[in-house]
Amino acid sequence: MSTVSWITARGLFGRRRFLLLFPLPILLVGLAVLARSAGVDPGEWGPPVVQGLGLAVLLPVTALIVGTGVLGSEIDDGTLLHILTKPLPRWQIVLPKLVVATVVTALTAAIPLYVAGVLVDSVRFGLGLAAASAVGALAYSAFFLALSLVTRRPVLLGLVYVLIWEGLLNNIVSGTRVLSVQHYVVTLADRIAPTALLDGSVSLPVAIVMSALFTVGFTLLAIRRLRSFSVAGETS
Repeated sequence: MSTVSWITARGLFGRRRFLLLFPLPILLVGLAVLARSAGVDPGEWGPPVVQGLGLAVLLPVTALIVGTGVLGSEIDDGTLLHILTKPLPRWQIVLPKLVVATVVTALTAAIPLYVAGVLVDSVRFGLGLAAASAVGALAYSAFFLALSLVTRRPVLLGLVYVLIWEGLLNNIVSGTRVLSVQHYVVTLADRIAPTALLDGSVSLPVAIVMSALFTVGFTLLAIRRLRSFSVAGETS
């Protein structure tokens, strides 16, 4: 499993795609520092920066880039075929890749969110955002990793989920929020560090249970789909 993790990390950090992870964290921290330095009321800039940019854009987009990359890129360049020829149970391939995707996503999102949280409110709020974003990173990563095995266009479908489902429908049809990782993260952060800056629209039990279901369900789906790969690199 350590070998698979190393191959995954090396492939991820060695691609230009990894450079796409930097602009959003820099933008988030930059806006927070600028607003704090200008003396703007945190109630005015906090929600759009922390929730609107950090939790609604930075976290899912980072997870999408990384989650679809840890397997998708190996499918494209044929590296996955070499791994599949090894006598490894498929879960020993999927789980290390999920761990790498989760760790990279969590660090990329949690650190700038922590900084923004401290600037807008307090250290506790920053820690709440970091902890909740780590949970979201795991759920998002499992989802996007599975997408990379289910479809040939995982990035496109991932953007549809992030932009249309979470970004548009959640604001129109409240019932869709029960299937929104973003809302689980907001609720968890709000419960860890209660503040008027966040509006958790699902209950804590729903956030916990659905985060677990997303993670376990899509991880099992990824394992099952990987088992269907032939040596020719095509799914059945």
